[in-house]
Amino acid sequence: MAGVKGQVQRRGVERRRAMVDAAITLFSQQGVRGTGVAAIAERAGVTPSALIHHFGSKEGLVQAVLEEADRRALARLSATPTSEPTLAEAFAWFVRDAEHTAATERELAALHITLTAENLEPGTTLHTWFRDRGRALRAHLAALFTRATKDGTARPDVNPTALATEVAAFLEGAHLLWLLDPDEVDLPAIHRGYFEGLTARLRP
Repeated sequence: MAGVKGQVQRRGVERRRAMVDAAITLFSQQGVRGTGVAAIAERAGVTPSALIHHFGSKEGLVQAVLEEADRRALARLSATPTSEPTLAEAFAWFVRDAEHTAATERELAALHITLTAENLEPGTTLHTWFRDRGRALRAHLAALFTRATKDGTARPDVNPTALATEVAAFLEGAHLLWLLDPDEVDLPAIHRGYFEGLTARLRP
C-alpha cells in the first residue's frame, strides 16, 4: 500500500507542476487578468474543478506561480558560497542568473514584468507583494555595498542606498528591454558589461 500511496502522491505533484507551468505560460502571454481558469486547465490537461481543488482559486494559483519563481531563484542563489557574498561573488551571480534566464526562464521573466505592470496601483491584488519584494532586494543590495565600503573593496564615499536603487533599476530595465527585443538585446552581455563597469567605478 505504501508504494501505491507514493505513486498517487507523485502523480499529484506532477499534476500540480503541470498546472503551475501552464499558468506561467499563459499568464506571461496574456496577463493574469486576460487568462481564465478554464484556459489554464485545458493547457494542463485537467478539468477546471481539479485546478480549483489544488489551489482554491485563481488568486491561489497566482500565488503558487510567484512562489515557484522564488523557489527557482533561491535554488540558483544557494550555489553561492556564503549568505554574505563579496562584491565579486554577488556580481558574478547576477551574470550567471542572466545567463540562466536567457537560456531557460523567459516565460517566468515575462510573467514577472507582466504582473508588476498589472499591479502598479495601491489596492491591486499583488501591489504590496511586489513593493515589498523590491524593498527587500534594495535592502540586500544596500547591505552588500555597505559591507564593501567597510572591508575596503569599495570606495568609502559610496552611497549604498542610492547605488542599490540604481542596480535594482538596471536589473528590471535590462530584463524588460531583452523581453521586448531579444534579437537585439543580449541579456548576459549587458549584465557582464554593467557589472564590470560598476566594479571599476567602486574600486578604491
